[in-house]
Amino acid sequence: MTETRNLYIETFGCQMNERDSEIMTQLMSQAAYLETSRPEEADCIVVNTCSIRGKAAQKAYSLLGGYRRLKKRRPELVIAVAGCVAQQDGENLLKKMPHLDLVIGPQNIYRLPELVESARRQATRTTATELSKDFVIPPFLPQVNGTATNHKRFVTIMQGCNNFCTYCVVPHTRGREVSRKPEDIINEVRHLADHGVREVTLLGQNVNSYGQDRGPAGTTGQIDDFPALLQAVVAVEGIYRVRFTTSHPKDLSPELIDCFAQLNKLCPHFHLPVQSGSDRILARMNRKYSRADYLARVAQLRRVRPDIAITTDLIVGFPGETEADFEATMELVNFVRYDSAFSFKYSDRPNAAAAAFDDKVPEEVKSRRLSLLQQRQEEISREIGRSMVGSTVEVMVEGRSKNSDGQWSGRTPTNRIVNFTGPDSLRPGELVDVYLEEACRHSLRGRMRRAK
Repeated sequence: MTETRNLYIETFGCQMNERDSEIMTQLMSQAAYLETSRPEEADCIVVNTCSIRGKAAQKAYSLLGGYRRLKKRRPELVIAVAGCVAQQDGENLLKKMPHLDLVIGPQNIYRLPELVESARRQATRTTATELSKDFVIPPFLPQVNGTATNHKRFVTIMQGCNNFCTYCVVPHTRGREVSRKPEDIINEVRHLADHGVREVTLLGQNVNSYGQDRGPAGTTGQIDDFPALLQAVVAVEGIYRVRFTTSHPKDLSPELIDCFAQLNKLCPHFHLPVQSGSDRILARMNRKYSRADYLARVAQLRRVRPDIAITTDLIVGFPGETEADFEATMELVNFVRYDSAFSFKYSDRPNAAAAAFDDKVPEEVKSRRLSLLQQRQEEISREIGRSMVGSTVEVMVEGRSKNSDGQWSGRTPTNRIVNFTGPDSLRPGELVDVYLEEACRHSLRGRMRRAK
């Protein structure tokens, strides 16, 4: 009988990292490791890291440093760091932190069981951070274990990036764009649907460029670009909703925009990062589009799908950003009226070109600009929420509300959180119509009218 051990995984960063952690958990379960929520009980600890911003990286360093005490008490404990910080720092992590056993980059997570076993049996310390031009994302069917959250799942369709935005480390930490085989993606979506999953979110650093690394598009009957992949995914029986993230505006094609008019299962929610409203800053960021280009795509999206919710990412305080540049961003936010936005202060990242730029913006200026931007965006989000009061919306049930006794919580197709009253018989994944009665700071409230 195989001896079982305990695994603890801590995840930082984006949905890609969340999905990578799920994959590592499943791979380790096949090697007789059971997941635990207590690191002190673990035989193997994996910290899956993010390096896109300095704050996320520092949180990971701090957590890793804290595990030194556990390793001292239990030398047999295997401690691994995975993800973008692992890829970025490589062997330096082993030098800085002698209690670490493994450093594993994103392309090497599929080797986790063998690397852990080697560290456990041979007491070896290993760095696995090779980035191969010939890397192929392995076929993978996820476990679906029947928990309440399993009505929706992430599905990786590609990884890496070719764009080299000057503030970003992703091409250095995840490599160049690699599209997953379409048959593997469709098989995974079917597998999920067969196990009760009702909503899938397709993941990639730039899903709009899916297939471009696999040769020229246009072959009859082939899934050779992202619109064709979307059509195949929404055709899977049992899937009710499809989402995707993240998109680069320069690769947003007319065919993809048309999908929002043609595909009923495709949720009217588009996360389209703009980063800045200033053409001068966009050029310094190497974004490869102008403010006018971006706004034209927003207009096209709203023309084909008037109810679409557009969300975005914004960076304030990029090197050389003037008050005029910042005002251009504020004007863009006021014009587009995003449903929500992730906004951040610029921070230098290793290997990113902007780290060498002059004219760094003082921290106090960045903080002031971020506060103004976030305050205005919150006002816009609440105004949009208030405009929805009195309407009836479709909600996919997610579970019991965390904030209100006896209420349920779910999301609209536009990704708005709704807390609502409804019968005890509801289950995650069900679709219900909810009459909206109140707009709160970050959610809506209502009462269920009927199940669908």
